[in-house]
Amino acid sequence: MANIKSAKKRVLTNETKRVKQQAFKTSMRSAIKEFYKKADSSNVEEAKQLFILAEKKLDKAAGKNMIHKNNAARHISKMQQRLNEIAQ
Repeated sequence: MANIKSAKKRVLTNETKRVKQQAFKTSMRSAIKEFYKKADSSNVEEAKQLFILAEKKLDKAAGKNMIHKNNAARHISKMQQRLNEIAQ
């Protein structure tokens, strides 16, 4: 543990930030999984809605540097391809 007052504060803020990021990343991953479940069942309308939700979460995570922007782009691209496949 740190001895300096500002370092102690920093430890606390880092922990708070970690917990919030962990919760957001979990919800992001869940949104992606839900999309793929609906896509596998060929439910186009619900898959479109879940795609929009998952895309928003991925963009938000990339914007806050929780994940790399290329990682988000790769996930979105794969989901878009999957959505296009089931829409045909």
